[in-house]
Amino acid sequence: MEFMKLAIREAKKSGIDIPVGAILVKNGEIIATAHNTREIDNDIISHAEITAIRKAENILNNWRLKDCELYVTLEPCPMCGWAILQSGISKLYFGSYDKNYGAFSSANLDKISNSKIQIYGGIMEEECDKLLNDFFAEIRNK
Repeated sequence: MEFMKLAIREAKKSGIDIPVGAILVKNGEIIATAHNTREIDNDIISHAEITAIRKAENILNNWRLKDCELYVTLEPCPMCGWAILQSGISKLYFGSYDKNYGAFSSANLDKISNSKIQIYGGIMEEECDKLLNDFFAEIRNK
């Protein structure tokens, strides 16, 4: 998937942050791109998904992101998952599953919401897993 490849490229910009990238698309056009910047911004909510949503809201001048699709390299956490559901994003594609904190595979947020979001996990999972594993291996080696 082309958009997931772009999300991976975006994740690589995360620097000292956990490498997560997000691409928000509407009608086949990229509306916003973002990567994690929690450490850089010293801001707990500077997750790639939240930043991409905020950028898209500003560009579209609307917090309702109906008919938008989000591509993210790691399954969103519950904070990001709830923002995704509330924004009305219609489709979510993610790479790596987050077995501990995943909003959809662990917390099942989509089951307690009236959202009609379509969720597809494991997109380019091997590449996304490698990105995360390499990052944490480097931290352990320091």
